[in-house]
Amino acid sequence: MSEESPEGRPEDRIAALEAKLAEMDHRLTVREDELDVKKLQYLYGYLIDKCMYDQVVDLFADDCEVRFFGGVFKGKAGVKRLYIERFRKRFTHNNNGPVDGFLLDHPQIQTIIDIDSDGKTARLRGRSTMQAGRHKDYTYPELGLNTRQWWEGGLYENVYTKGDDGKWRIKLLNYFPHWHADFDKGWAYTESEYVPFITTLYPEDPAGPDELYDDFFLWPTHKLLPFHMKHPITGEEMVAERFADDARRDAERAARKARG
Repeated sequence: MSEESPEGRPEDRIAALEAKLAEMDHRLTVREDELDVKKLQYLYGYLIDKCMYDQVVDLFADDCEVRFFGGVFKGKAGVKRLYIERFRKRFTHNNNGPVDGFLLDHPQIQTIIDIDSDGKTARLRGRSTMQAGRHKDYTYPELGLNTRQWWEGGLYENVYTKGDDGKWRIKLLNYFPHWHADFDKGWAYTESEYVPFITTLYPEDPAGPDELYDDFFLWPTHKLLPFHMKHPITGEEMVAERFADDARRDAERAARKARG
């Protein structure tokens, strides 16, 4: 009788099955984490739609950061300044919830989620195509809140962290609103700074950011928000070339900004 091959020994078959089970368990955990992160980001969209800013703040980690319109808001204190002191007080008169006459829909779409090897960090690229406006019967000219309706398109490159309680929270919300357009004119007539960039820091501005960053732009300037992932086929960084004429305009704008 021939000796039993090593692959056929019961202990080896058990070891192979255990390895396979561990691999499947890992893959299942990754998929569950991806779904949990997607649910978290989708919930963010639903909450901000209805101006439920208190609940939005609770989605963030303690050491979080938000990058928005040229400003960096750090930690829970910074996030509260952005969502409560800036947004809630301006849009809903400090009401934590929707108010009549104000529309702010943030559908969350095209999400790509990757879980880091540590199992505690996730990265998301996603999109929001927002419809927003203020009804003619609910204007407050004394506050600068007049009748307006617009489109907004933006991308997210976010980072999430998984806590010891197994729950995912937003660590970095990096929302880049690439373009805006009035309904009556469309995006062919959008002003270059449709929404004023943030320029004043906290505490000079009580609702201001902790830092400013320079590489912020709006349509008709058109650049790539860098991808967190590499190309899935080539493994290379996905870097866009810059048209020579656009690069020249970038340099001219930077020079004008430096001169003040």
